Amino acid sequence: MSREELRRAEFASGDRTGEVGTREEGPGEAAAVAEPLNRGLADEEPSRDQFSLSEGDAADIRLERIVFIGRTYDEYLRMFHLKSGDLKGRTVLDCPGGACSFTAKARQIGIEAVAADIAYQFDPAALEAKGRLDIGHAVQHVESLGDQYRWDEFGGPEGLRSERTKALNVTVQDMKEHPDRYIAAVLPVLPFADRQFDMTLSAHFLFMYSDKLDYAFHEQTVAELMRVTKDEIRIFPLVDQSSRRYKDMGKLLSFAAGNGWSAEERPSDYEFQRGAASMLVLTRS
Repeated sequence: MSREELRRAEFASGDRTGEVGTREEGPGEAAAVAEPLNRGLADEEPSRDQFSLSEGDAADIRLERIVFIGRTYDEYLRMFHLKSGDLKGRTVLDCPGGACSFTAKARQIGIEAVAADIAYQFDPAALEAKGRLDIGHAVQHVESLGDQYRWDEFGGPEGLRSERTKALNVTVQDMKEHPDRYIAAVLPVLPFADRQFDMTLSAHFLFMYSDKLDYAFHEQTVAELMRVTKDEIRIFPLVDQSSRRYKDMGKLLSFAAGNGWSAEERPSDYEFQRGAASMLVLTRS
C-alpha cells in the first residue's frame, strides 16, 4: 500500500466518527472509521485509529476523526490469555494502545509497559473529553446490535459503559502523570529500537480492518511489530468487524515461517463480539 493509499484510507475511515449515533465501540484503542461504512457492522471497535497515515503525515489527522475508547487491564489479561505473573519484570508494548488502561495498571505492578498510538499526539484533556463522547455513542450503537455480543461479559450496556469509562479515566490520568509512556506513532513504522520489548500485544486493529488495510500493510505491520519485539507478539482477534476470519491468514503464516517465526492460534479467555475468541501468537524460533 503506497503512502497516498494509506493516507486516503485513514481519511475515508475518519468520516465514520461523525456525530450520527451509529458508531461502534473502539477497542480501547483510538481509531477513525467512516460513518457510511459503519452501518450494519457487528464489531464494537471502530478503534485503532491507525488507518495509518503514512510516516510524516500524523499531524494531518483531526481529533474528531478519532474514536478514543479503551479496555481495562483485566480485559487485556483475558483477551491475551495472560496472568500478571507472566509479565512481571518484562518489557511490553501495547500497540495500538488507545484508551486502554493496560499500560497504567501494568506499571503499578512492576511490568515495564509502553503504549503507542496515533492518538497520543493530542493533549490528554482533549482525548478525555472526546473519549467521554465516544463512549456514549459506542454504548448506544453496540446496544442496538445486542444479539451480536455476549453480554455476560458486562451484564448489559451500563456495565459496558462503566468498564469503558474506567479504562478512559485511568489511561488519561496516567498520560498526564507519565507522558513518556505514551508514544505517538503511525504503523507500519514504530520509533523503537530492534528487539526493545520482550512482548508486544496488539488488539482490535490489524484483522479488524482487513477490508481497508491490504495484505501488504498487514505484512509490513507484523514485520515491524516483530522487529521491535524480542520474544513474541500476540494479535487479537482473528476476525473482522463482521466476525469473518481473516482471509489471508494462510499467506501471513507462510510469511512468518519464511522469517523463521513460529505461529500458533490460541483460544482467548475473552469474547464480547461473537466469534472473536482467539489470537495469533508469533514467536521467534
